[in-house]
Amino acid sequence: MVAHTSMFGILKRLRRRRLRRQPFPPAWRAIVERNLPFFARLSADDREELELLIMIFIAEKSFEGCGGQTIDDEVRVTIAGQACLLLLHRDTDVYPRLDVLLVYPTAVAVEREQSDGFIVSTGRRVHLGESWTRGMVILSWDHVLSGARNPDDGDNVTLHELAHQLDGEDGTMDGTPRLAAWARYSSWGAVLSDEYATLRSKLERGRRSDIDAYGATNEAEFFAVITEMFFEKPVSMRRRHPELYAELQAFFRQDPASWGGAADGSEAAGDPGATESARRKPRRKSRRTSKPKRRR
Repeated sequence: MVAHTSMFGILKRLRRRRLRRQPFPPAWRAIVERNLPFFARLSADDREELELLIMIFIAEKSFEGCGGQTIDDEVRVTIAGQACLLLLHRDTDVYPRLDVLLVYPTAVAVEREQSDGFIVSTGRRVHLGESWTRGMVILSWDHVLSGARNPDDGDNVTLHELAHQLDGEDGTMDGTPRLAAWARYSSWGAVLSDEYATLRSKLERGRRSDIDAYGATNEAEFFAVITEMFFEKPVSMRRRHPELYAELQAFFRQDPASWGGAADGSEAAGDPGATESARRKPRRKSRRTSKPKRRR
């Protein structure tokens, strides 16, 4: 087993070395420029790093079309570009626990069982995405594309589900991803716990928050929601939640509020092992009716 793991690591390093020597395909760059507006806001070095990460992601992950969805370069590059935005500057592997992405044409209706401790009921729920700790992400292509092309609305299913993958790299999806140093956990826990409690308190009192109400579901969903906000409404987050922004800035090693041309709309007047995202359109409807369970 050790020899097999070692050989796999060697092959991966060789493959990535070859990819570093290859140019980014012009057809892929056209897709990035068409579907990922944030790309133009990045520095030249960041664009180059992102392109390499996209090539690695596509080479190492399997994409499977479901429900009649065709998998082509537009699907692969659009998903990979958003997924790899979360990896820029970070000393981390390319989603080592993620193996396959299942892509549906639109939102998925899933049969779910739930129990209140006394009665078990079954019902259909509509989800735009799910993220599993067992190496799988499910995405709705129409929402992937709309989220990609609208980078300032704070609603991006790909960022949300891939944030869950980062969260689960330590084995559990609990809202605390693997941090760079033990000293970071104390600050992270204090700031995020306070913001999470504040969000829940506001909602319980019938007040609105600029942090999406879906983040109050549990700590894992809170991390995914604030990841969306960090990249899509960074100016608002930095102004209204400076400590929270600072924690995410330290984790992602990025400062999207400072990106050239960054806009911020807010500044203007099926399985118990899955973490689910029945995300909402329009924004004020409930994304999901049940709390996710996470496979340990």
